Amino acid sequence: MLRRIKQRVFEILEFSSKDDWLSRLDDVILTMLIALNAVAVTLETVQSLYTEYKILFDTFELVSIIIFTIEYILRLWICTLRIQYQKSIRGRIRYALTPLALIDLFAILPFYFPFFLPVDLRFIRTIRLFRLLRIFKLTRYSEALKSLGSVVKHKKEELLISVMIVLVILFFASTLMYFIENEAQPETFGSIPKSLWWGVVTLTTVGYGDVYPVTPVGKVICAVIAFLGVAMFALPAGILASGFAERIHRKREHITCPHCGKEIE
Repeated sequence: MLRRIKQRVFEILEFSSKDDWLSRLDDVILTMLIALNAVAVTLETVQSLYTEYKILFDTFELVSIIIFTIEYILRLWICTLRIQYQKSIRGRIRYALTPLALIDLFAILPFYFPFFLPVDLRFIRTIRLFRLLRIFKLTRYSEALKSLGSVVKHKKEELLISVMIVLVILFFASTLMYFIENEAQPETFGSIPKSLWWGVVTLTTVGYGDVYPVTPVGKVICAVIAFLGVAMFALPAGILASGFAERIHRKREHITCPHCGKEIE
């Protein structure tokens, strides 16, 4: 009996089946709750609103904490149904250390801190910002976000290489600009770390206008770096687009194991 209940809870929490109305209802309710939490955290920063509706905000926070805590405990309970977490204690510890489980934990911890630790109230107000992590829980209930996470994981090497290329260009350009502009603008380009701000603004093509070269050579280099920035920041976008295309192709040729979540040919 207990095994069947555990299996049913597993199906409701872990799968978004169109044929299972409880599973769909769970997804909808938790998605709406996470979105409302993000709105609540935002509105609480408006002091006049928080003062007037403090009871409402606190009640909503309490209800959210109860629901998210129950969800976290249930996920720890059912995780042993997955092959990689089968061991009763070690399996649950391994699951608790996974990224999504840590997000679940950090999203509810700030509420419980005052009950166990006599900490400064200012510190409590600071760590309550961890509630914003609840928005990342949406990755459990959004197929688009799940796909994005899968693509990033699959293309992590290519993305890392593109980031490294951008960092090398940023450092090289900032160093070069330091030697060219240092004499003309000793305050703005007084060191390589200061020049790095110019490099970031130029390479991302944001162009705030607070730091810019005044020498002819500096202006030429700035133009070249701006063009390189457009190309370099388009590279990760191309990698992700390629990853999405490959994932769609794999979905057509593979099915997913309902127990371990791995793709099966």
